[in-house]
Amino acid sequence: MARVTVEDCLIELPNRFSLVHLATKRALQLKKEAEPLVESENKEVVTALREIADRRIRFDHTVEDVVAGDVRKERRSRRRRTR
Repeated sequence: MARVTVEDCLIELPNRFSLVHLATKRALQLKKEAEPLVESENKEVVTALREIADRRIRFDHTVEDVVAGDVRKERRSRRRRTR
């Protein structure tokens, strides 16, 4: 794949929120030196999008579950900062 686009990824993930969430998580893993699942000389975000478009990784959660989890993490983080 010479060029990956959001539309390529939305075939696999019809929800843009899910796409952004998954690409962000995967890009952070790659930045922490996780092994890429596709050959790429691009930055981590583009590599993550390539992996999604190539069906190498998937999003197995509902958007509601992810949002609820993120809200819980943010609340815990705020509580720690106010102590």
